[in-house]
Amino acid sequence: MNKQNIQTLFKYNQWANGKIFAAASNLTSEQFLASAAFPHGGIRGTLTHALFAEWIWRNRWQGVSPTVKFKPEDFPTFEALHTRWLEEEKELMKFVETVSDEQLNSPFQYTSTEGVKYENILWESMLHVVNHGTQHRAEAAAMLTEFGHSPGDIDMILFFRKKI
Repeated sequence: MNKQNIQTLFKYNQWANGKIFAAASNLTSEQFLASAAFPHGGIRGTLTHALFAEWIWRNRWQGVSPTVKFKPEDFPTFEALHTRWLEEEKELMKFVETVSDEQLNSPFQYTSTEGVKYENILWESMLHVVNHGTQHRAEAAAMLTEFGHSPGDIDMILFFRKKI
């Protein structure tokens, strides 16, 4: 994996997340807080989980192994979650822009929130983060569509076409 490819994947991730948040900005407070039969609950729970994943992995890549998890209750409003998301996105993209090909292809060590030690190749875990986001964006998109606020298509090919 090389820097250009990983940057492209994270720019897609950023674009697709933006479409989800644009649609979610139309939700009522009740819809944002509503529960749902998805693994992380409703919109708030699903987006909190996705934010947590991006945050914890970036920290791990930078040599820190956090032991805390984000909880939906940490974000009582859409605005609170969106503000925190934009802060993390800025930090994440800064990391992505500065990573080298050598770093991407090197192992790194971290400890899970459960205290288990792991070692992975950096690019593999970075690809995992984008793929993980795809799963939870799809769940959020389904819920948003049910509320009448579809984010539209978030396929990667549409991102590529938009760049041209």
